[in-house]
Amino acid sequence: MDCPCGTGEPLAECCGPLIDGSTRAERAEQLMRARYTAHVRGEMDFILATHHPATRTDIDESATARWARESEWLGLEILGVEAGESDDETGKVEFTARYRDATRRRHVHHELGVFERYHGQWYFRDAEMPSVSPFRRGVAKQGRNEPCACGSGRKYKKCCGQDA
Repeated sequence: MDCPCGTGEPLAECCGPLIDGSTRAERAEQLMRARYTAHVRGEMDFILATHHPATRTDIDESATARWARESEWLGLEILGVEAGESDDETGKVEFTARYRDATRRRHVHHELGVFERYHGQWYFRDAEMPSVSPFRRGVAKQGRNEPCACGSGRKYKKCCGQDA
C-alpha cells in the first residue's frame, strides 16, 4: 500500500515506522507527512504524541478525532519548507490537505505548520496562516465606456461587454 502522504513510497517504508514508534522523524517535513497519514488512518495517539507538550493541552481531542474519522482524505501537497532539517531546531512546512467532510463537501486546508525540536525530537508546535499574494490582473480591466478591444469602434458595453 502506498503511503497516503504522497511520496509514492510504501507505507511500511515511509510514515508507517514513524507512526508505530519504531523510528523518529529526522526532519519537520517527515513529521508533517506522518501527521497527515495519521489523520488518514485515524491514529490519534500519534497526533497527540507529536503535538508539542507546551501546546498539547490546546487540542480538542474529541473534535480532532471526529474530524479525522468523518473526513475522506484526498491528498497532501507540500508547498514549501523553511528550515526543519536534521540539524535545525525549528522549521515551517506550508501545505494543503484536501478532504471531503461528512456531508461530502470538498475542502482545502491550507496551513503553515510550525515545528520545533524538543529533547531531540520533532514536534508540531502551532499553525500560522500562510501569506497569500493578492490577485493581480496582468492587463488593465476593460472599461465599459472605452472603445471595445475587438476593434469594432463601438463602446465595450455595447459590443463584447454585453454578456459580461
